[in-house]
Amino acid sequence: MKLRTTTAIGAAVLALGLATPAAADPAPDTDTTPATARGHDGHGRHGTFGRATLTGFAALPALTFVPDSEPSGTRLGGTPSNGVTPPFTGQPVQGFSGIVRRHGGTFDVLSDNGYGAKDNSADFLLRVHRIKPDFRTGAVSVLGGFNLRDTEGYVTWPLTRADRTLTGADFDVESIVRVADGTYWIGDEFGPFLLHFSSSGTLLEAPVPLPGVMAPENPHLNGGRPNLGRSKGFEGMARSVDGRTLHPLLEGTVEGDPAGTLRMMEFDLRKRAYTGKRWTYRLDDPSHAIGDMTAVDRHRFLVIERDNLQGDAAKVKKVYLVDTRGATLRKTLVADLLDLANPRGIGGFGETFRFPFQTIEDVVILDDRTLGILDDNNFPFSSGRTAGKPDDNEFITVRLSRPLQADPRVHR
Repeated sequence: MKLRTTTAIGAAVLALGLATPAAADPAPDTDTTPATARGHDGHGRHGTFGRATLTGFAALPALTFVPDSEPSGTRLGGTPSNGVTPPFTGQPVQGFSGIVRRHGGTFDVLSDNGYGAKDNSADFLLRVHRIKPDFRTGAVSVLGGFNLRDTEGYVTWPLTRADRTLTGADFDVESIVRVADGTYWIGDEFGPFLLHFSSSGTLLEAPVPLPGVMAPENPHLNGGRPNLGRSKGFEGMARSVDGRTLHPLLEGTVEGDPAGTLRMMEFDLRKRAYTGKRWTYRLDDPSHAIGDMTAVDRHRFLVIERDNLQGDAAKVKKVYLVDTRGATLRKTLVADLLDLANPRGIGGFGETFRFPFQTIEDVVILDDRTLGILDDNNFPFSSGRTAGKPDDNEFITVRLSRPLQADPRVHR
């Protein structure tokens, strides 16, 4: 989620489980290692991975703007933040809240709604950037990208711009997947909606609402009562390894659900409909939040979990492997992003590397033991790396202590 200047972010450490007792019988746990040896803590969590290691570091400077782009930030009031004074002469390349791996060492990254709120982001153009990190030089290149737009008129409510280029006042896009035909599905927090875009950013069909769930920003609310918190929609979304379904994950608890639980749904891409299957993340601490998710195989997912702190104050920035099988809902820590081994001193940092950003919202599997992880720098508001200085967009690679044994399709 993008930094909110008026509302504290809530959400937390999680455990994944089926929401209804009518689910299919769980697969048995075939690991015969005693629970204590596996690090089982009595609450369904398993600690079978050791300390992860930093293997790559690259950064895109905070003050990077889309070439020849429109001014932005005019609604931020002109107050300096971390030494940067808005408005800006161009569109900042920032707020990375979703990632898609491409070929040749390149990635698509999704910028979110801009400056943290619907009312201050009307001049921030929603965009997918093509980037390429160079871990030898430590630099990230921006190779291009495209704005998101609704030129065919699939959005039936008023948009900010007459040319129907989408802005941060129209949608809060936070998660992205690419499917076999090269098109993109993007998760929004304002509806929440699922949005389907062409390979060049044109909306291809009407936004898909989540039945029975509406955030306060939902355009169909019509004075009704929302049952989801502000911008608490689809923070994470994974595509199944067979490419047939999406698994969008809410960031907030739906009113009436048990306190501290998040819904994860299944969406059938062929039928263009939710299947009715639903899982639950049970949060351990309401001060934490999820940042991103990706599929590992049919039953397992990686999920970023974080607190709402930054810099030296940050305490929880973790990547968990979550398994939906078994009577005991399992959650395995695979990487503590505040305690990565760095024996080679990569990036000029010490033997322990910390990724101390308030919002960490991108995880991608590079190979069976290596993850790519990026921060959402909340430009210009966050300063987790250096106090008083706006955070860069950092791209790190992390080697796990053992293989994920992932489905090979996720890192081809």
